[in-house]
Amino acid sequence: MARRGTELFPDLGAHCDEAHCIQIDFLPFECNGCGGSFCSAHRAYADHGCAKAADPGRTVVLCPDCGDAVERASPGQPDRDVLDAHARSRRCDPARKATRRPPPPRCPAPRCREAVTASNATHCKGCGLKVCLKHRFPDAHGCSGSAARAAAEVEAAVPPAGACQGCGAFRGVARGVRGPYRRVKSSFRPCWAGGA
Repeated sequence: MARRGTELFPDLGAHCDEAHCIQIDFLPFECNGCGGSFCSAHRAYADHGCAKAADPGRTVVLCPDCGDAVERASPGQPDRDVLDAHARSRRCDPARKATRRPPPPRCPAPRCREAVTASNATHCKGCGLKVCLKHRFPDAHGCSGSAARAAAEVEAAVPPAGACQGCGAFRGVARGVRGPYRRVKSSFRPCWAGGA
């Protein structure tokens, strides 16, 4: 066992229990396998030769029928034996695998794998899709609804006052008129100026 503390502080820290290490550590690690106190260099099971280092721990096999994790009875037991014992125990129910909760929906944007949940989703007003916050803007998720709606508004728009009914060009200045304005080339001549 490690000697505790120093002459001035007998309750503070401990010497490392490793035979060749003489380091005193004020915050020693206690091994849960052998109960010794060790410095940071010898705290792992393999570093101080602990008997627990050979213990492989608990391992499980996943049942392909029901999806349960079945623990091995002994460390070297083959997978097939574990699954056969599980099937004989009548705990294996393939119907349970079908009733598991489905995974959350994914963002419909191309190459996005983000799960769309209540805390990281938004509803697009243009196309009606539920997308992640990264793709909340119409141009980020290729929104087809806003482009289609804008095209429909242009088609349905009546030319404002002062516009030529034939070509849609404006005669004079139309102030305060909202709606789509058609840009024309400088070589274009409107109907009232003798153009076609």
